Amino acid sequence: MKIKLENNKVFFDNNGSKKEIHPFWLRERVNGESFLDKGTQQRLFDPTELKKNIEIKDLKLSDEFLEVLFDDGAKTKLAIQNIFKEFSNINDVKFIEKIKWDSSLKNYNNYEFDEKIFEQKKMYEALVNFYQFGFVIFKKVPTKNNFLIEFANSIGSVRRTNFGEFFNVKSIPNPNDLAYTSLPLAPHTDNPYRNPVPCIQILHCIENEVKGGYSTLVDGYTVTEELKKDHPDLYKILTEIKVRYQFIDKDVYLENWAEMIELDDEENFKQVRFSPRLDFVPLMDKDKLELYYSARNKISELYNSDKFKIQFKLSPGDLLMMDNHRLLHGRTEYNANEGNRFLQGCYIDYDSTEGKLRHLKKKFNYEL
Repeated sequence: MKIKLENNKVFFDNNGSKKEIHPFWLRERVNGESFLDKGTQQRLFDPTELKKNIEIKDLKLSDEFLEVLFDDGAKTKLAIQNIFKEFSNINDVKFIEKIKWDSSLKNYNNYEFDEKIFEQKKMYEALVNFYQFGFVIFKKVPTKNNFLIEFANSIGSVRRTNFGEFFNVKSIPNPNDLAYTSLPLAPHTDNPYRNPVPCIQILHCIENEVKGGYSTLVDGYTVTEELKKDHPDLYKILTEIKVRYQFIDKDVYLENWAEMIELDDEENFKQVRFSPRLDFVPLMDKDKLELYYSARNKISELYNSDKFKIQFKLSPGDLLMMDNHRLLHGRTEYNANEGNRFLQGCYIDYDSTEGKLRHLKKKFNYEL
């Protein structure tokens, strides 16, 4: 990619495809202190109030910067690299490459907590690993006074649900969810019945005195890519059929229609939903339903396979942060009579981790 100048015009050359950059596009991006607020980087002017036929009066180009003087007197110095990023449509956070993993994964991305971690390079590295693998574990996080909430709000903002600002995962009488029992939980994603589905789940281990109760994780990205390769017809129908997910409690009825495997606009992985106790496929032709049920059974088989599942025991102070759009989580059975198993959980959304990561990237002048 190159920037070229001709007759007071700026061109973007990408492998021989040369296109002029609109002068107004450049004018909107003037970045001097009289045009941008230093702290927020918000414009101090309204571009809709500028004349439409802005023209370039003078240009200078170096290896790193493009300097532009406009006919209305405004001038700016733009970093070439920033222009390239915009033309490549690159979002630094969302373009962190996912790393596929299965049961052979040995490094569980553990980071030891300290009270200053939220502004340290260690948090930057942890969040990059979170986007690469879909989860990260913080060790020795304080377990008193619902510290989970302080932790989550130090990254972004807790997303409150009908379960509250946070929820206690322990065996209780008359539970409104199987999570609040000592029964085993097969791999699943949380809250597929919500619109939108919470992006990130945080689970903080407060007590774990039982022999069982191991946490399990499965990478939905790895599994669906395998399904796509080996069973394209099954993969295809799971990306097409919108399924009804529902949750009914005494004072709430939640429902959402969505694909079990959701793709983005470029037909790439975006999100998985899997909670077979809560899904209802619509009535369709028998042959189509036959294919759908085969696909659901196959992906369930893969999600529950030892080939893809990792298993570990959370200790008091361990805090697991996982991508609920990518990973499935579960647990093994335990005996509640052996002692206490007590986790606290909450949800945050991607803007929390993305915003924190961009802040730390800027603070430490990192490249992703």
